[in-house]
Amino acid sequence: MASVSAYRAGSYLARRLPGGVTGVGARTIATLASTSGEKRRLVAHNLERVLGRTMEPTERRRRVSDVFEWYAKYYLESFRLPDMSPEEIDHGFAYSGVEEIEKAVAAGQGPILALPHLGTWEWAGFWVVSTLKHRLTAIAEPLDPPELFEWFQGLRESLGMRIVAVGPEAGRESVRALNSGEVLCLPADRDIVGNGVVVEFFGEKTTLPGGPAMLALRTGSPILPTAVYWRDGTRFGEVRPPINVERQGRLRDDVARITQDLANEFEILIRRAPEQWHMMSPNWPSDYRLLGMELPDHLRDLD
Repeated sequence: MASVSAYRAGSYLARRLPGGVTGVGARTIATLASTSGEKRRLVAHNLERVLGRTMEPTERRRRVSDVFEWYAKYYLESFRLPDMSPEEIDHGFAYSGVEEIEKAVAAGQGPILALPHLGTWEWAGFWVVSTLKHRLTAIAEPLDPPELFEWFQGLRESLGMRIVAVGPEAGRESVRALNSGEVLCLPADRDIVGNGVVVEFFGEKTTLPGGPAMLALRTGSPILPTAVYWRDGTRFGEVRPPINVERQGRLRDDVARITQDLANEFEILIRRAPEQWHMMSPNWPSDYRLLGMELPDHLRDLD
């Protein structure tokens, strides 16, 4: 992980260089970031998992390079957001399914936007706050060192979003936000805590966080599978129809069912633009075997 000073320097440059130059910057950063053979193998493995087939060497090199370039573009674009006006944000954003967000907020119970690490979610978050005029809380993965998380927290909160780190306070803050009619953003395609729910995800068993399902069952908030992409020269937000979160049996069974349904929705969203999926950490048992790493406890019984 780069230092806080490196991110500050990147932010400073991105906010002062014209858009075309930052495009060149994304390719330069991507070239530097993709020199890790381990990360390239993992990215290629993820792409083949999504595509459902083995890539030929030329295609593999091209697609893997595209992943790192999109990832660099995500950072550079995020760095520029604080200097952009609400009008610019609105002009650069297209969407479908946003009426589901509006319907939930109008009913007084905030929606749960469950997202994969895909595309450029900060742009959409800024748009929800500045154009739709809704309050938004996002649960974010802690970063090391803590000063880096605090820097990103400040960047995102400068856009009007409230950021809460994954941890002891996240559940309580999520319930508070939803019951207050706020939009809650939950990245949920990776079980970073290791206490998630077993699902079939792209043809292989792993675990995904049970938080979205538990929150929906506890509060009555709808779960809206959501993703934001670069598409046709702009950013495009897709909000899928709400998942069925009605109680059907035991709590454990309902959480398992809802989480599996969410995994199925994530597959649909990620297949729209697999090169924009920022999954660069092992997430399945086969990832750990590929890298010669020991399986974490929560994945040991899934083989």
